[in-house]
Amino acid sequence: MLANAILLLDKPPDITSFGAIARVRRILGVKKAGHTGTLDPMATGVLPILLGGATRFADYLPGKDKAYIASFQLGVVTDTLDCTGNVIETHPVDVGIDDVKAALERFDGKITQTPPMYSAISKNGVRLYALARQGITIERDPRSVEITRIALTKAHGEHEYTIDVHCSAGTYIRSLIDDLGRALGCGACMTALRRTVANGFAIARCASLEQLQSLPQDDLTKMGALMPIDDALDDYPKIAVTQAQAKRFLNGGGLDLNRLTLNQALARSAYCRVYDPEFVFLGLGRFSGGELAVARILPNEWRQHGTD
Repeated sequence: MLANAILLLDKPPDITSFGAIARVRRILGVKKAGHTGTLDPMATGVLPILLGGATRFADYLPGKDKAYIASFQLGVVTDTLDCTGNVIETHPVDVGIDDVKAALERFDGKITQTPPMYSAISKNGVRLYALARQGITIERDPRSVEITRIALTKAHGEHEYTIDVHCSAGTYIRSLIDDLGRALGCGACMTALRRTVANGFAIARCASLEQLQSLPQDDLTKMGALMPIDDALDDYPKIAVTQAQAKRFLNGGGLDLNRLTLNQALARSAYCRVYDPEFVFLGLGRFSGGELAVARILPNEWRQHGTD
């Protein structure tokens, strides 16, 4: 399965997403791996890691919305917008829990965010965080994001709170908290972040690095942390083609829709999973005009027999 699988990792703190991938590669003995949706070193939670041929399908994973549990401290502003940075402002706090709840309501729905300087966004081929580390600040284009749920879940410590956020991809929780602090007039910085949903996968399915080292692959599969990439693409309907059609598809040729058996699910979808007569996953097809064109192919060295 590791030849074309997706692993759902519960990323630990104090490690980069790339560092987590390196650990996974060593533990599983795989040569190629990639992740979707970078997590900051301080953050924990859902990090989908694509193994082997699955890396070719990163852009096709459904469920782009994400969910987070985040904690923050009022009255403190840092250069990174979180507690790992240098404190650049402190302010007295004269707001309480009701004020925080009321301010959170302003961020429910579609909002505009300016990405933080400490982010992986590139500007003229240079990562913003690399510029930020040199003390350079540049203009960033505001982005439209959507918050579908934002709720206060806990008040703790002195002016410390925890919120539950469900949002569109591309939302920066650090920026959200910074904007919240500004709205309250006292500033705020994020103190903890845990991603609980990514690409439609919940934290309950994720395996820790310790579990990855100690559990057999069958157990990881049973808990839902490890699966073939075509199972992760199950939002797309599937179709089995003849051996001749499979050969044409793998050579990049489109398949005439009149020669395929299409059901209602296939007719309504933009993409579908394509299998040969032995139910070996070949790749994703894209409906275009009167044919099923190639969207992405799984190379032969990463294919394996599946089950219908």
